[in-house]
Amino acid sequence: MELALLDRAWPTLAENLAVDEALLLAAEGGGPEVLRFWEWPTTAVVLGAGGILAADVDEVACDRDQVEIQRRSSGGGTVLLGRGCLCFSLILSFDRDPALRHVNPSYRWILDRFSRALAPIADLRMNGICDLVVAGRKCGGNAQQRKRTHLLHHGTLLYDFELELASRYLRMPDRQPEYRAHRTHAEFLLNLPVTAAVLRDRLITEWHATIGTFPDIEGRTDEVLKNRYQQADWVRRR
Repeated sequence: MELALLDRAWPTLAENLAVDEALLLAAEGGGPEVLRFWEWPTTAVVLGAGGILAADVDEVACDRDQVEIQRRSSGGGTVLLGRGCLCFSLILSFDRDPALRHVNPSYRWILDRFSRALAPIADLRMNGICDLVVAGRKCGGNAQQRKRTHLLHHGTLLYDFELELASRYLRMPDRQPEYRAHRTHAEFLLNLPVTAAVLRDRLITEWHATIGTFPDIEGRTDEVLKNRYQQADWVRRR
C-alpha cells in the first residue's frame, strides 16, 4: 500500500510540529497515510509532551545563543534539531498491520523497516525503547502519538549533525537506556555516513511513497497551532 509523500518544511518550528499532528487528525477523518520529510536550518530544542523543561534543557545557554525551545505532542525524550538532522514522520493506519495497534510491537515493526531500508548504509539496530543505533551509538530517535484508528510515528536521523551541540543545550537525562552507559551526548550520538538525499530515496522506496495532495492541511495546521502550539503555557507546562 502506497503512502502519500510530503517533502516540505513550514516557515516556523511550531508550524512543522503542528503539521504532523494535523496530518494525523486528517487521517482519522479519512485522509491518507503519509511519509513526510523536513529539516530545520538552525539549532532548536524540542521537548516531548511529558518532558520537564528545567530537567532536560539548559535554558541559560539557549537564551544566550537564541536557540528556540518548542514542545511536541508525542511522547519520548528531548531532542536537538539543526543542520544535518533529517526529520521524518509516518502516519499509519492500524489496519496496515496488527503490530501497529500496540506501542512496543509498533516500534519494532516500523524500525525493522527502517533498518532494512538503510542496510546498505549501516547495520542499524533497535535499542532502548525506540532508538536506532549503529555499533551501540544512537543515530535516530523516535516518538509516537496515537489516536483511534491511526498513529503518528516521527523521529530524526543524524547524517551531518554537529554532535557537540547536544551537550551545550541539553542536560544529561535522568532516565537513560542501559546501553547508553552514562556516555555524554557527543560520545553517545552518531552520524550516518550518507546524505539526506540518499536517506530520503531509500525510505521513499521502502514505504512505496508517491507525491500526495493535501488540500486541507493549512487549515488543519492553523487549528492545531491555535489550540496547542500558540498557547502561552504550552512549552512551559512542565
